[in-house]
Amino acid sequence: MKISKEILDYTLAFCGLVVLIIPLFLLFILTSLDTGRNGFFSQERIGKNGKSFYLYKLRTMKGVYASSVTTNKMHITTLGKFLRNYKLDELPQIFNLLKGEMSLVGPRPDVPGYADKLEGEDRIILSVKPGITGPAQLKYKNEEKILSEVEDPQRYNDEVIWKDKVEINKEYVKNQSLLKDLKYLIRTVFS
Repeated sequence: MKISKEILDYTLAFCGLVVLIIPLFLLFILTSLDTGRNGFFSQERIGKNGKSFYLYKLRTMKGVYASSVTTNKMHITTLGKFLRNYKLDELPQIFNLLKGEMSLVGPRPDVPGYADKLEGEDRIILSVKPGITGPAQLKYKNEEKILSEVEDPQRYNDEVIWKDKVEINKEYVKNQSLLKDLKYLIRTVFS
């Protein structure tokens, strides 16, 4: 299954790059103009075996924010809101796929201070490549909205959402299959 999953990742990433290279270049220019900064944004994340890497996204906010949670109350640009709403800000992660740092489906890579702090059985999440989509991402596709509606977004993320994601991701790793991954991909495209 591992070889099949890797072949699927690289094949779809390469095909995606061929199709998306011009739109991605245009979005890069638009986000650069919109934010007044480099349209690409990179952030340290924790990957397979706890190894850190830099995840790529299109920049959607003005300024620099140190928070590990994002709410829709932050200074997200109008274009940024559109990109986030349709998950277009995630397109540059095609380069993470091609570099072998990520998979199409798997636990979402977190910033340092979360996945790298997992202990015991929870560390099973780090035994696979992180993914662009997966069951936890599908459940929390409106995470920014959820966090915007609570009094203390950081605390709610740490005490409720993060813990639930860990359980969902452990279940994914224990029961993963290529067929289930294809179903998650289809649900992601059509949700």
